[in-house]
Amino acid sequence: MKIRLTTVLLLAAFLPAFFTSCSDRATKHKIKKETIVYPAPPDPARIQYLTSISSSDNAVAKQSSFEKFVFGESTPRPVKKPYGIAVHGGKIYICDTGLGGLDIIDLEKNTFEYFIPKGKGTLKLPLNCSVNDTGTLYVADGLRKEVVVFAPDGSYLGSFGIDTTFKPTDVCVYGEKVFVSDLNNRCIRVFDALDHSLLSSFPDSLSPKESRLFQPTNIFVTHDKVYVSDMGDFNIKIYTHAGKYLSSVGSQGAGLGQFARPKGIAVDAESNLYVVDASFENTQIFNKDGKLLMFFGGTYAGPGGMWLPAKVAIDYDHMRYFQKYLDPSFTMKYLVFVTNQYGPDKVSIYAAVEPAK
Repeated sequence: MKIRLTTVLLLAAFLPAFFTSCSDRATKHKIKKETIVYPAPPDPARIQYLTSISSSDNAVAKQSSFEKFVFGESTPRPVKKPYGIAVHGGKIYICDTGLGGLDIIDLEKNTFEYFIPKGKGTLKLPLNCSVNDTGTLYVADGLRKEVVVFAPDGSYLGSFGIDTTFKPTDVCVYGEKVFVSDLNNRCIRVFDALDHSLLSSFPDSLSPKESRLFQPTNIFVTHDKVYVSDMGDFNIKIYTHAGKYLSSVGSQGAGLGQFARPKGIAVDAESNLYVVDASFENTQIFNKDGKLLMFFGGTYAGPGGMWLPAKVAIDYDHMRYFQKYLDPSFTMKYLVFVTNQYGPDKVSIYAAVEPAK
């Protein structure tokens, strides 16, 4: 035992420098990866593909050779079948329907954990999630037919819904309200964030056809609008917080600005709308007036492509963790996360970019 400990101590002093030296030499001979941008040159780049996360291996820093020698090699944990995603407070929350729980990546602590609650908090089909300012996690569970709520430490706080016909497919917490898309009842439910009582529902089933929902799958809430992805009507409908219909974006078809299976949606600070289409396997971007600006992704043929994408999320607060992947000729405006249910790149990470000054 003394010999083993002495050996480890000697290695602790010697090996880091040795492996650092080897690593430095290897790095000098690495071939620079091609920068993947959208649209393709010669058009000015607006989106750069940065990297992807498919397991704990490429989500956090890998073990050093010395750590493997002393502690043993850890087994990689895969992201199985991601659907929803939320980025908040230094963490990435991935609703993993193949896991029956969430993959939680702590960017600051450099950890990857499976969150599989038991007992009253058991999840059956976690589709989408939202995190409020205090770190409380809300999960829309399509099979449990409830929104399940967890404290920042992962402890179960409660659940809420309507009745057995309720099928929540997405959830978005905004201020003192929780907005939930109810697929079965073809409406948006608005709950009180404190006592989870139902405050309102919209649109009315007797309202004009243009304002009705047919298959609401995803939602996104801004300070004054509620965006709803209506897969049954092949468009994105926009309402006020009170449920008044304002307008729609897109239509059925295979042309630019049209949809086949619109799902995840997100809106940036300039009111540009991002829409994932699971059939076209791309993400389209529209301006605040509903005009198509561009699209990116496309059927998977390598990094940057998409494979049955489900959700898109925009993030302004964690760019520093992905700055190392950015081409130096660009400045990063914000991050764009897209989940892929299949393929080698389960969560693809892009950046909205502009030329570096």
